[in-house]
Amino acid sequence: MTDICVKGEAAQLELGAALARACPPGRRLLIFLDGDLGAGKTTLVRGFLQGLGHEGSVKSPTYTLVEPYDIAGCRVYHLDLYRVADPGELEYLGLREMLAEPAILLIEWPQQGAGWLPNADLHVRLEHAGDARHVAICAHSADGEAIASRVAEHLQ
Repeated sequence: MTDICVKGEAAQLELGAALARACPPGRRLLIFLDGDLGAGKTTLVRGFLQGLGHEGSVKSPTYTLVEPYDIAGCRVYHLDLYRVADPGELEYLGLREMLAEPAILLIEWPQQGAGWLPNADLHVRLEHAGDARHVAICAHSADGEAIASRVAEHLQ
C-alpha cells in the first residue's frame, strides 16, 4: 500500500496526472475511487484526464452515471455509482461492454456495485485530513502493483 498526503487542489491534480502516466496503455484497468463526499475523487479524475492530455472540462457523472473520454487513442470511462440503488443497474449502463474493452475505468462509489463489479486493479481511498487529503493506494493485481510503484516513485 502507498500512503500519500496531498495539500491543495494542485497537488490533487498532480497526483491524478501521475496516476495516469503510470497506467500501461492498451489494457483494461479498473480503478476504484473511494471516499466521503467532497474528498476529491472527481478532482483526482480531472488530474488523471489532464495527465493523459485532455484539455476540455471534466464533468462529474453524478447524474449521468458515466462520462466517456477518448484521449490520444486511450478510452477512459469515469463512472459515479453514488445514485445506483441496485448493482443490477450496471448492466443497463453498458458496464459489461466497457469491461470487455481495453479501457481505463475510474469508478467512484464502487461499493454501490458490490457483487457485480469485478475486482479492481487499484483501489484509491481519499480521506479528509484537515485542509489536506490522505490518499491510500492499494494494488490488487500485477498491473495495479506496477502503477502504485510508479506513482510512489514519481511523488518522491
